[in-house]
Amino acid sequence: MSERPSPALAAERDFTVTDDDTAAAVGSGSLPVLGTPRLLAWMEAVTCAALEPVLDAARTSVGTRMEVQHSAPSPVGAVVRVSASSTYVDGRLHRFTVAATDTAGGAVVATAEITRVVVQIDRFLSRL
Repeated sequence: MSERPSPALAAERDFTVTDDDTAAAVGSGSLPVLGTPRLLAWMEAVTCAALEPVLDAARTSVGTRMEVQHSAPSPVGAVVRVSASSTYVDGRLHRFTVAATDTAGGAVVATAEITRVVVQIDRFLSRL
């Protein structure tokens, strides 16, 4: 059974693009602009932050599906605001809509849909 998400399942953070975040640095290209792998990591971090208030010390969430459209470059020094909000909840499954925007001009840098599943840490790690 699905339910409407709680408005509390949302988060927003600003990230500044550094030389270490570029496509050239993370191995996803040769240009000195924000690399998609780093952007995806930022997006996942914000979905984790959105879920954090509803998790106890014995539970965490794991990413299970990511669909990202990286549509605009961000140079070193740019500030990218990443916002995530829950759009679907079904038990342990949480789906988020995520947007990344350039804070200087408001241009959309990327959009994503990210799905996370809440797991019991001990049980999850026992499967390793």
